[in-house]
Order: sequence, then structure tokens, then C-alpha cells
Amino acid sequence: MNSLTRLLAATALTLALGSAASAKTLVYCSEASPEGFDPALYTAGTTFDASSRTVYNRLVEFKHGSTETEPGLAESWEISEDGTEYTFKLRPDVKFQTTDFFTPTRTLNADDVIYSFERQLKSDNPWNQYVAGASWEYASGMGFPDLIKSIEKVDDLTVKFTLNRPEAPFLADLAMDFASIMSKEYADQLKEAGNEATLNQQPLGTGPFQFVAYQPDAVIRYKANPDYFKGKQPIDDLIFAITTDASVRAQKLKANECQIFPYPNAADVESLKSDPNLEVPSQEGLNVAYMAYNTTQAPFDKVEVRKALNMAINKQAIIDAVFQGAAVPAKNPIPPTMWSYNDTVQDDPYDPEKSKQMLKDAGVENLSMKIWAMPVSRPYMLNARRAAELMQADLQKVGVSAEIVSYEWGEYLEKSKAKDRDGAAMLGWTGDNGDPDNFLDTLLGCEAVGGNNRAQWCDEEFDALVKKAKVTSDQAERTKLYEQAQVVFKEKAPWLTIDHSTVFMPMQKSVKNFHQDPLGYHRFDDVDIAE
Repeated sequence: MNSLTRLLAATALTLALGSAASAKTLVYCSEASPEGFDPALYTAGTTFDASSRTVYNRLVEFKHGSTETEPGLAESWEISEDGTEYTFKLRPDVKFQTTDFFTPTRTLNADDVIYSFERQLKSDNPWNQYVAGASWEYASGMGFPDLIKSIEKVDDLTVKFTLNRPEAPFLADLAMDFASIMSKEYADQLKEAGNEATLNQQPLGTGPFQFVAYQPDAVIRYKANPDYFKGKQPIDDLIFAITTDASVRAQKLKANECQIFPYPNAADVESLKSDPNLEVPSQEGLNVAYMAYNTTQAPFDKVEVRKALNMAINKQAIIDAVFQGAAVPAKNPIPPTMWSYNDTVQDDPYDPEKSKQMLKDAGVENLSMKIWAMPVSRPYMLNARRAAELMQADLQKVGVSAEIVSYEWGEYLEKSKAKDRDGAAMLGWTGDNGDPDNFLDTLLGCEAVGGNNRAQWCDEEFDALVKKAKVTSDQAERTKLYEQAQVVFKEKAPWLTIDHSTVFMPMQKSVKNFHQDPLGYHRFDDVDIAE
């Protein structure tokens, strides 16, 4: 090798090393594995973080750190005077991702929008049951099959939704994860090959990051989408390191093995705050934790029994033990930071003696029940097992024997939906769109029974109020209806409302432009990391 050749080789090596060194990697220690990668099939934030918030976009999006909507894949829209027609103008030249498993031949068009929704709305759509037992929980629970009369392709870049009635939160609903836009061309290719299930295993969209690989229960790898319509992201490689133990997540953050993680143990927060390399922002969560009784099963079908059990539980003790005070007791199914919150509602008091008497008066003796405890940390419940143990001890004091049960997270979510589920299931919710409808109808409406309505509770008075609020455009009138609905909820007690929590998000100080989100999103678009 002559001197010129050696010089050129050394220069090439230097350039290659410099390029590799300049690549930015962010590791996010996520709290659990996703159930899949098709966000329309699921309701868990863990799944959304891994799919809709990385790989996909929607017609409209929520602004960073806000419940305000802004243009997404639709650059503009028009709404008819009667509120039943929404016409969206799509951005031109939006590219789907090019990956090892798919190369698109065209850009986004109206066919992709129609495919993304009709598979959820129409039982005869060939993609409606591409995953066995698909229930399309959001679309179904929010009544979209009845709400949407038609979706029409006006031209390649124009789509018109016609509704059967006005729907006040409709635009915000379209910014939710289940409304992510898929590639019909990719779906068609999978169907032709007989590999439809791959859609839920190898996601492909228009979003800021594209899927590379998933090692179940261990790691998900993404890389920046070079063709993203808002421009390539500052982060080159995004890694989700699945770490179910909150203490281990904290240790990894301190060691800089990950740069950001959610849901720290309350006991670890002060230690994390004292680390000079870290920062721990926080905000009040738009959330609620609850225990849903199966109101179709005796004796939980009796209001007086449900209220008696509520009065046996010391919620403040749970908050002190699990959150170390970084939460407030919940009395309503919506958080106090949400408009229409009814502060005049009186909570069921902690009164074991009265609880015991009410159970006796209801003819309930020697009751044995199950408390379902989540296996993962959630913003609204950091340690469900500990909370369940405290409930178990409280119930024992009033003569109720409680068995704590749990399952793997995906199985837990699926089994807890069953209409014949026994006992009371602990769960919670972080608002998806900032509208009370997303709590009151999505979690407690009659259409959500067998899905998000884990209490299997269909109350005509409550349902009529929230359905009327849906079609009312005046927010002051909607507020009155939701306030009344909260009164009915408290009188009927389908849940034990537990808490509304403060949400902490520990991260290395090197992480820049991460926005804590009132909707509980963990988004990494626009996020950078200092070298």
C-alpha cells in the first residue's frame, strides 16, 4: 500500500468513526412490554408509546404538552354548519417509511385513511378480525360504528367523514392513538402473502421513528425516519429497554444506561432529585385509579354492598404508602384538573363500623371476593400489589375475605374485560383527549360494557346524560350534564375511586425538549440529547 492509499484509507476510517460517534442514541426504560403494535386494537399507554407515538401519525395531533389539537396528516379541515360533516385536506407528498420489510410505491392518500377506519367500523371488512377476537375497544366503546355514517374519498388528498349526529369531541377523538393512519398498500401486500398478522408485529407508518426490531420482554429498536414530513429527528436511534421493576429503572437511569424512564417508586423520587446529573419534572396527572366491581355478579349487583365495601377502604393510607403523599383521594371518575369536575359530590367516608353494619343489613355475611392487582406500574397506581394488600387488610376488618390475583399485563387487560369476571378489578385511566367524555362514556357508558367498562355497568340515567352531552356543542350545557352524571355515578358506586396522582418523569439532564404530557404520552419526536 503506497502512502497515498494509506492516507485515503485513514481518512475514510476517520470519517466513518466520526459519523458513528455523531449518531445520537436515546434509551427509554419502559415499564412493560406492548401488547402488540397496532394501536387500534388496544387501550394501554404502554402499547401506544411503542406504536402510535413513535411509528404513526393521525389526521390531527395534540400539541406537545397540551390537549389542544393541531394539523397532522390533514393540513386543514372544514366542518359543516350542522356539525355532521368533516372534510379533511391531506398533506401532499407524505411518505410511508421504507424498511427492510416494505418499500412503498406511493405517498399517503385517502385510501389509507378509509382503510384505517373502516377495518374498525365494519364487521364485514376483511381486516376486522385479522387478529382473533379483535374488539377495537376504542372505536366500539366510543360508539364510532353508529356515529360514522360514511367515509368518502373526494379525491386522492380529500376525505369526508359524514356523521349520523353531531359529536362535540369528534375532532379531539381523531387525535387519539386508535385513529392512527396505516398504509393500505402495506396491508394489501401482507394480505396477498397471507401474512396479515404481521401488521401487528412489524408496524409501518408515516411517523418520526421507524420500527427496526423487537425482542419480546427485552428491547424495541427504532431509528429516525429519514423521510418524516416534519423533518428527520435529532435522535438517530431510539431504544425501549423494557424494565418492569421501578427500582431497577432508577438504577439504570443513575448509571446512564437509560436516559429517561416513567413511574418511579415514590420512595426513590427524593434520591433521584438529589442526583446532580438528573432532573425530575412533575405535574398533576389527568388520571384516576379505581377498583371496578363486576356489577352484574352477586353481591356486587347491590348498590348498598358496593358502597359498604367503599367505606371499608382507607384510601388515604394507600396514598401515604404507595405515593408517599404525591396523590389525592379520588371521589369522582374524572380528575379535579378537568373541566366539569363536580366538587360538590360527597365521597363515601372511611367508616369500617358503618360498612360492617351495611353489609349485615344487605344480608351479606362471610363474603369472599377477589381483588385484581395490576402487575405493572402505572401513573395512577405505582404499586397495585401493595395497594391490594392494604385493601385486603381493610376488608378483613369488616369480615370480608379478599384474595389478590394478577396476570401478565396483556392477559390482565384481556381477562378483566370479561362480563363474567369475578370480584373487583383495579385499573385506572389517563385522559386521551382532555374531554370528560373520554372518561365518563369511554369507561362507564353502556356501549363500553365488555370493553373499557370493567364494571359491566349500564345505567340508563347515567348513560342518557353522557350521551346527551356528546351531541351538545355548548360547553356550559355539557358541564351541567357531566356534573349530573358524576352525582349519579357516586350514588350508584360502580367503582371504588382511589386516587389522582402526581406524575414524575426522571431523566438525565442531557435530555432536551422532552415535554411532560397531560395525556400521559411519552413522545420522543423533537427530543434531543446533548453530547
